[in-house]
Amino acid sequence: MNQVAEKVSNSADDTIVSVDGIAKRYEGGVQALKGVNLDIPAGQLTTFLGPSGCGKTTLLKIIAGLLDPTEGEVRIRGQKVTGPGPDRSFVFQDFALMPWATVIRNVAFGLELSGASKEERYEKATKYIAEVGLKGFEDAYPHELSGGMRQRVGLARALAVNADIILMDEPFASVDEQTRRKFQDDLLDLLAIEKKTVIFVTHSIEEAVYVSDQIVLLSRRPGKVANIFTTDLDRSVSPDEVRRQKNYLDSVDEIWAILREYLQEDESAAARKVRG
Repeated sequence: MNQVAEKVSNSADDTIVSVDGIAKRYEGGVQALKGVNLDIPAGQLTTFLGPSGCGKTTLLKIIAGLLDPTEGEVRIRGQKVTGPGPDRSFVFQDFALMPWATVIRNVAFGLELSGASKEERYEKATKYIAEVGLKGFEDAYPHELSGGMRQRVGLARALAVNADIILMDEPFASVDEQTRRKFQDDLLDLLAIEKKTVIFVTHSIEEAVYVSDQIVLLSRRPGKVANIFTTDLDRSVSPDEVRRQKNYLDSVDEIWAILREYLQEDESAAARKVRG
């Protein structure tokens, strides 16, 4: 099921992030985003998907407070975002771990910055290290871990600070397909326990449909909201059965049809430019 909308509206109690008229123009004149309006519901996983260069990561970083918009504003529960805050944590694609620190020190780092006692931060870090499947690796260093394990450390660190909103920028892009699928299931299991709001960026249509409650499809640059898809999957069955459900297959096909049209339009524009 999908809808096309300039603004996705939920009741006040459901909306945790409100994006109003967001535009972003970089130095040099590149317009990444223009007129993005969106409400993101609490307690759900919302994915940003779209063609390369459409501004997915830019929008994620604006919500995180890591980038300032050129126009518009983002509000978290009605409060304007003016920078990073304790209500949001960020999981980077490149892990962003401290190479000189152990796993437990990396996971506890955000708590250390917040002034938590050593006992409190190590207790919480130990809990989340176990939750992401890394029990026994507390004293290991990042260079001793596989890429998948390092990504788990990043996720544990995001969970440990107990932020309401977790922002994930292509978190599984650097691992193999088998590990990626395992991570997708682990993430869904964790969210069933933690009840967080997640905003997720991916290039994979299949991943977006599998993990998401809703998918925000952005247009070509400058990106704006082109479509909203709600997946409505039955997750009481096995992962393989989920991927065979009609809703899953129809959503993948429908999103691909839109993205394929964007690609064809880009190819036609490039051909016209070559012809002069």
